[in-house]
Amino acid sequence: MSKPPWEGMGGYTNIDSETLPMINEETPTFMGVPYARGAEELQGVDVAIIGAPYVAGARGKYAGVDKTEWLAAPKRVRQQSARYPSGYIQELDVDIFEKLRVVDMGDADIAPECNLDPTAENILKAQGAVEELVNRALEAGAIPIVVGQNSPCSSYAIAKPIAERSVGKVGMISTDTHWDSRPLDYLTGDERIAGSGNWKSKTFSSFSNFSIPNLVEIGERGMLEEAAMVRNYTKQGAHFYPMWKVRTELGIGGLCEELRHAYEGTDDVYVHFDMDILGGAGPAPGDILGELAEPMGMTDYEIIRLAHEIGKRGLTGMSFICIPPGSMVTYRLIVYIIAFLIAGVALSRGN
Repeated sequence: MSKPPWEGMGGYTNIDSETLPMINEETPTFMGVPYARGAEELQGVDVAIIGAPYVAGARGKYAGVDKTEWLAAPKRVRQQSARYPSGYIQELDVDIFEKLRVVDMGDADIAPECNLDPTAENILKAQGAVEELVNRALEAGAIPIVVGQNSPCSSYAIAKPIAERSVGKVGMISTDTHWDSRPLDYLTGDERIAGSGNWKSKTFSSFSNFSIPNLVEIGERGMLEEAAMVRNYTKQGAHFYPMWKVRTELGIGGLCEELRHAYEGTDDVYVHFDMDILGGAGPAPGDILGELAEPMGMTDYEIIRLAHEIGKRGLTGMSFICIPPGSMVTYRLIVYIIAFLIAGVALSRGN
């Protein structure tokens, strides 16, 4: 790498690449926070960033886009985060790093064969590698934020440790274009696998403390799902907010008020952002998502605002999947989402 991708901004930001904490020669830590893996380094940490470079499928592509593009997301998000020389958010007049201790735990140790040959056993191995880091973060009292691309490594692998550690009910806030609630993983046909098409149904069937009446499901749209599946969720008490309802009735402010359903009577809340929710409404063309793009998506402001409001209300852990590949501004959007969420946490805790 002849020149770091975070350089070359005409001197607008003052980035010292020589002192920037690095995970490897191409990957800085998220926004230059300390790199921490061990229990002692995690003591007193409030938020821990974790990378989960895993993509389903075995034919070199996922949703019609080259797998290498998807796999680069944890690295690309961190590279773009290096643009920002401090944690000061001018819109909120708050410096997140003055308020909270944030670290980067690096990437989960996902073996290459898990992406090259996604058998059920290899998928479970990859899932376990993510769970290990998530459990370390939770054990330290930190909020794990996992930046990945596919299930189970960036969904079920976060939901599972939260459910196993919770002493009560667990709520879920999920943004998505798809319900991810097929009865079985389509890739392996193995009932142990919480894959990209079934991780949510697998979560609710595996952990009784994940409460469907505390599910806030945001963003699904169009003609993608079977009526029986959607109606089954709402009949059991799920709170469903398709983008049509957000735009015609609630607005983003009203949607944020509806987040309360995830917190009523729960001890923990898991937050899952599937970034295919953007479609073409985000800062980059929807076509970069390949087969995952759908019209009437959520805007960048709406998803940032939602994250900030979640931070103010609190959360146990968070994950990202399906980050649109190959767009620098979309990788920066992930940085904004995380930073504004952390700011919400900081503001809720005061001084």
